[in-house]
Amino acid sequence: MPYRSRETLQLWLDEFVAARQDGDLIKVVIQDDSWGDDGGLVVVPLRNASTTVYVRPPMNDDARWRVVFEPQLDEVALSAEETAALVAELGTAADLCGYLEVRSVAHIEASPTA
Repeated sequence: MPYRSRETLQLWLDEFVAARQDGDLIKVVIQDDSWGDDGGLVVVPLRNASTTVYVRPPMNDDARWRVVFEPQLDEVALSAEETAALVAELGTAADLCGYLEVRSVAHIEASPTA
């Protein structure tokens, strides 16, 4: 997969959020890759759970983006309403993951080296 800068990811995120009525907490943070470049990391903060969630670009031979849930030490006990709100947040994370995957494919196809 070609390199995507934090700036590119931020542009894609801005377009994603502008087309929706949610996702306002999602942000692209600095993440240096192995070459010292800033590849960015898309973090999806959750209001209804304490785990850290981020959207990871393709790795190795897997061309799909992934929603990653970091482990947490404590259990989470939610009411029905809180669970429904968490489901909505995770739906946004899933939609963003799919959106970034589509944008990546378009980015690759538009690349002069593709």
